[in-house]
Amino acid sequence: MHRILTKSILFLTLFVINTSLSQEIAILKYGGGGDWYSNPTALPNLIRFCNQEIDTKINSKPETVEVGSVGIFQYPFLHMTGHGNVFFTAEEAENLRTYLLSGGFLHIDDNYGMETYFRRELTKVFPNSELVELGSDHPIFNQKFKFPNGLPKIHEHDGERPQAFGIFEEGRLMLLFTLESDLGDGWEDPSVHNDPEEVRKRALQMGANIVQYVFKS
Repeated sequence: MHRILTKSILFLTLFVINTSLSQEIAILKYGGGGDWYSNPTALPNLIRFCNQEIDTKINSKPETVEVGSVGIFQYPFLHMTGHGNVFFTAEEAENLRTYLLSGGFLHIDDNYGMETYFRRELTKVFPNSELVELGSDHPIFNQKFKFPNGLPKIHEHDGERPQAFGIFEEGRLMLLFTLESDLGDGWEDPSVHNDPEEVRKRALQMGANIVQYVFKS
């Protein structure tokens, strides 16, 4: 653990300096057997949409970084998804906590079935913090695209209402967990899920709001 923390600290100054300048997003690879690699066309499609609609300049081919790697400190925005089990070692949890507390942002989009596992592992990262539901008046729903009712419903799954949860540090949203929405499915190529264009549009617009909120905060 000390080796990882030492390397993390070495990257910390560079990371803090560059977060306001860098506009890059990486996919977070985690252990436990869950399909962290699901929705392969989702993030590239979202990035292209953001570059066109909100004038970002994000690399269209997102890199993959492991949760315990110092490589996460090169990216101000991490995206995590999947359907199944999630597992963080103690060292990985410490690395992710350091990343988030030093200015990083993590979006976890439940692709259906990962909630129980993610909530369990999140207690390793922030044992004294609770996920707080974001109200529809949160600024993340009022960026370029307006969502007066909060998180949109993209796929039905259990038919529950979509919810957005966050963990905050001194008022800064550093972790966003989107549940019962499945934004990533809506970002995928149209042929993957055959969603109506209006549904895909809502998903992409909500994703762009998240990106805009993070990069301008």
